[in-house]
Amino acid sequence: MGPRRRQERGLRADRQPVRMIAEIASRLEAPAFVYDLAALDAHAAAVRAALPGVELYYAVKANPDPELLRVLAAHVDGFEVSSAGEHAHVGAVLPGARLAVGGPGKTDAELCLPAHRLHVESPYELRRLLALRSRADVLLRLNLPLETAGAALTMSGPFGMDAHGLAECLPLFTERVRLRGVHAHLASGLEAPALLDLASVLLAQHDEEVNVGGGMAVSYTAPERRFDWSAYGRGLNALRRPGQVVRIEPGRALTVYCGFYVTRVIDVRRVHGAAFAIVHGGTHHLRTPATKGHSQPFTVLPTGSGPGVEDTPVTIVGQLCTPKDVLAGEVRTSIRVGDTVVFAMAGAYAWNISHHDFLMHPKPAFHYLT
Repeated sequence: MGPRRRQERGLRADRQPVRMIAEIASRLEAPAFVYDLAALDAHAAAVRAALPGVELYYAVKANPDPELLRVLAAHVDGFEVSSAGEHAHVGAVLPGARLAVGGPGKTDAELCLPAHRLHVESPYELRRLLALRSRADVLLRLNLPLETAGAALTMSGPFGMDAHGLAECLPLFTERVRLRGVHAHLASGLEAPALLDLASVLLAQHDEEVNVGGGMAVSYTAPERRFDWSAYGRGLNALRRPGQVVRIEPGRALTVYCGFYVTRVIDVRRVHGAAFAIVHGGTHHLRTPATKGHSQPFTVLPTGSGPGVEDTPVTIVGQLCTPKDVLAGEVRTSIRVGDTVVFAMAGAYAWNISHHDFLMHPKPAFHYLT
């Protein structure tokens, strides 16, 4: 049985999302994802306004939820997809949307997908493309040895090509398979000044289209600290030369804040003196804290009346048969059986990257605040 989806209307007066979730907590089937579509719409509009003259694509891999895509479509110039599945999904939700196709290991079928831009990752991939189709507009993905200190993740290794690969590709283009520019997503988790430093190198070296990727910093330990989109937009426009197309591809930084994972406490216990709260669901729904090694920010709504602990360091775990099923580790709180736990910042790389079928627990419900 697939996830259950429900629109929650008439809640726009108070835009504090946790309070809004508290209002509907009694009818939420736990666990559930709750997406605040109004907040996403406002955030995407603000990002768009901060980037005059810069093309904005959404990286669908962050969260392909159809309702989120429909909201974002009003604010972005296109969508970056990284598989035939994502291509078909976005095409079904948003027929006619402008798409860029990426991915490090494209099949022949993926190289033949219709797209506004195709991101080619190697000379061999370009040769395969030339043999497969007569028309394509290509960006060459670069893997440059640039400084990315402070990045949460660097996209080194097999992604894209070095200077030798670039030089090998340049003579291969034809009048129909055309080189439009370059693409470089070099790192994730960087603030605006560091991303602008990377962009400055790319924009100085290449004349036509330059896609500088995403990688905007998102803090799970200080959710109130947001990426400085205004500074980034001003910086990109200062670097952009006349006639040069500059494109960015944020994912996490667009949708992460609109999502919440809502669950309830099944048990509270002490083991060797340590306090644990076991909740419905777990990292098979919300993989983010396990992949990033952090405690997911949360709020406890006092909906329970069972046993619990007061003002104590608590580790919140899920239902999986593994000690790695940790959503938050040793965070001081008060919590009891039956309480509702609202995990924030669950709008990106959460449900869609999780190992849903491990132990075959029920899928979460999906609710949308409008």
